[in-house]
Amino acid sequence: MSTPFYVSPQQAMADRAEFARKGIARGRSVVVLQYTDGIVFIAENPSRALHKVSEIYDRIAFAAVGKYNEFENLRIGGVRYADLRGYTYDRDDVTARGLANVYAQTLGTIFSSVGEKPYEVELIVAEVGSDPSEDQIYRLPHDGSIVDEHGAVAVGGNSDQIGTYLDQRHRDGMTLAEALKLAVESLSRDNNGSDRQLTAEQLEVAVLDRTRPQQRKFKRILGQQLSRLLEEEGPAGTAATADKAAPATANDDDDDLPELDEDV
Repeated sequence: MSTPFYVSPQQAMADRAEFARKGIARGRSVVVLQYTDGIVFIAENPSRALHKVSEIYDRIAFAAVGKYNEFENLRIGGVRYADLRGYTYDRDDVTARGLANVYAQTLGTIFSSVGEKPYEVELIVAEVGSDPSEDQIYRLPHDGSIVDEHGAVAVGGNSDQIGTYLDQRHRDGMTLAEALKLAVESLSRDNNGSDRQLTAEQLEVAVLDRTRPQQRKFKRILGQQLSRLLEEEGPAGTAATADKAAPATANDDDDDLPELDEDV
């Protein structure tokens, strides 16, 4: 009988982490920024059917990179958790912190299990508050750890380079148009330092807008509204007006999306 091959626990965890990081890096990046009226999510995603940014609850949204079928399962689980908690207790009891803890437990259990491969996903859970000081942004890597972020954060692709670019240029009090342009500039930078041209058709954009009178603060920015924001020059005061001009489009049909095994 042959001797079983031995791998130390430290090496096994390092190999699993490297496997997950490589899968995440193949996905296109997602950027999340705070602006004066809320939080904006920008993803390089030419698909109009497979969303990387979605609504979870009234003031909470979710963004992810990596394997679509894996983070879509997590998104659906988060929606069910939020609905059940809001129905059982109170809508105010559904928080981004509580949802991040649930995701952290799930990802941590899967990562440490030897019976299945780790999830190749990285998540962002964000909640918009009544003012910028109450906004919450949590980043969850593949191993289930939780990182409390402020201002701007990037995941997937060349997130380290994008994150450095954002940290140097993001500031408090930015308008939606300014934050959107900064995000697009950061996503347009290749690993070799050259710039690409990203159009509105290649972007998936959504906001948690604290100024909306509705209880649900999530809204997608699409079509002509997105093009107008990208074309605005300088700190135009019309950004918020343009944001409210288009009708709200929530992701009520996301549960019906197909589960595909691909990196997005």
